[in-house]
Amino acid sequence: MTTTTSNIRGSRMPAAARSFLRRTLLVSGSVVMALSASACDTDKLLVETPKDIIVADNLYSNLEGFEAGLNALYAQVRRERWGQDESNNELLMIPMTIGTDNGFGNFVSPNERTFQEFGVRMAPTDGFITNIWNVMYQTINAANTIIARAENPAVKWTTSDKARVVAEARLIRAWAYRHLSYLYGDVPINTQESSGTSIRNDWERVPRDSVRRFIVSDLLFAEENLPLTSGNAGKVTKGVAQHYLAEMYLALNQPALAEQKAQAVIASGTYRLITSRYGVKRTEPGVAFMDQFQDGNVNRAQGNTEALWVLQYAELVNGGGGSIMRRYWVNRYEQNRGMQISTDNGGRGIGRLAITRYGLNLYEPQDQRGGAFAVRRFYTFNNPATLPAGRRVGDTLLTVVGPVERLNDFLWPSTRKWDWASAIDPQGGATFVDQPYLRLADTYLLLAEAQFRQAKLTEAAANLNIVRARAGASTITPAQVTLEFILDERSRELVTEEQRRYTLMRTGTWYDRTVRFNPLARAAVQPRDSLLPIPQSVIDANLGRKMNQNPGY
Repeated sequence: MTTTTSNIRGSRMPAAARSFLRRTLLVSGSVVMALSASACDTDKLLVETPKDIIVADNLYSNLEGFEAGLNALYAQVRRERWGQDESNNELLMIPMTIGTDNGFGNFVSPNERTFQEFGVRMAPTDGFITNIWNVMYQTINAANTIIARAENPAVKWTTSDKARVVAEARLIRAWAYRHLSYLYGDVPINTQESSGTSIRNDWERVPRDSVRRFIVSDLLFAEENLPLTSGNAGKVTKGVAQHYLAEMYLALNQPALAEQKAQAVIASGTYRLITSRYGVKRTEPGVAFMDQFQDGNVNRAQGNTEALWVLQYAELVNGGGGSIMRRYWVNRYEQNRGMQISTDNGGRGIGRLAITRYGLNLYEPQDQRGGAFAVRRFYTFNNPATLPAGRRVGDTLLTVVGPVERLNDFLWPSTRKWDWASAIDPQGGATFVDQPYLRLADTYLLLAEAQFRQAKLTEAAANLNIVRARAGASTITPAQVTLEFILDERSRELVTEEQRRYTLMRTGTWYDRTVRFNPLARAAVQPRDSLLPIPQSVIDANLGRKMNQNPGY
């Protein structure tokens, strides 16, 4: 975790600016907004005359103001690993990771149940599904505001600063539309700043591939105008744009272009896989693969050559933000007799999300990604007050991969990627260690997929083997390269990091693999659940044009 002040965290943002940005994101974000007025002069109502507060007109007047606006965009990205509101009980990435072949709900609340039980829970009136839509369009509106205001000729800045600011905003706008296209399919595209004169109620859903081509246009601009590296640890760079371009070209069935963009990231010389121990725990038992997740190792300045994009968090720092990845993925091990919460055991988890039996059993015995340093295969008893008969403090308590997943399992193994506990509040819900968001290993796997789709099996095998060699896995031959193998390899490398639903949707395998490998979802999931329903509130508010619902809802 970085402890220095960082613009990405918003820690230098004045209180008035934070207030304005919160209003911009939370009030102006919906894609469908109804504007009502009484019989008084409507035009006067729409004219804001700021005197002692910060609004768009006086915030976006110089580079510092635009950087403050970008801070708000990065905070929106961080919400994916935090939640939809100010609580720590609604992980936004739930639909991206469970209800798939390698993720399920263990200790479930209503949100996890929606993506495990499907059926009537997967409803257009579901608040969680509606809030995901709102968060993404809030982000899009905030990005549109920055993009539009950057064209103000009165702003005094360099051409390169302007291009970079717009590139960051367009990349994050693409990030939001990427989520929307995978989750909802056809969605409205808005490129205008929402204001009193531009509020609409006649939105039309744009076909998903057209949305993806729009995403590509934003990413190409970002690729051209972002730097290779940044002194600010959380900023997006050229490699992030190229990585997402590779994925989008795969989604658009353009594997040759996907190969080109993935190769550009790898050939840039900016990144390399972590293959040797480094950093804060290099002298302790461990493996190179896991060093990049350790507090103090995550950023490039700390030695992490593999990270393309790192999400920044900080405890007790204004604007520092937090994550609840640990809270959701670490199991409730303290419920076992002889156990209590501790840093060594990963801190306090609530175990709502877990890796399926299929996901846990994918690894060869020597594969470090499935070994005890990466997956919690055992605990050691640490609570003398509740020890079982015949056991002592320090004895081993093995986790158990049962013959089938079941709910409320205290001994189900959990990932150790998100282990972390605060020295100030070890039982707190939030996590404040910086976290890898995109890694070069993922780029190699996208490259292998692009090459496989072009029948370049030798090249695909070579790139898969680069990733596998780092983990100590066996070498594969070109004849072993199949889509099934690539999907398995992505799970081995990226489980709990990857937005797994998106990968399976992109490859047309979500329904089949969920039914085959997720027993808890198998009984209820239907093909229609591949897309979430369009929120009913959005359909109802779109009075100027009929907005169709996704099939089956």
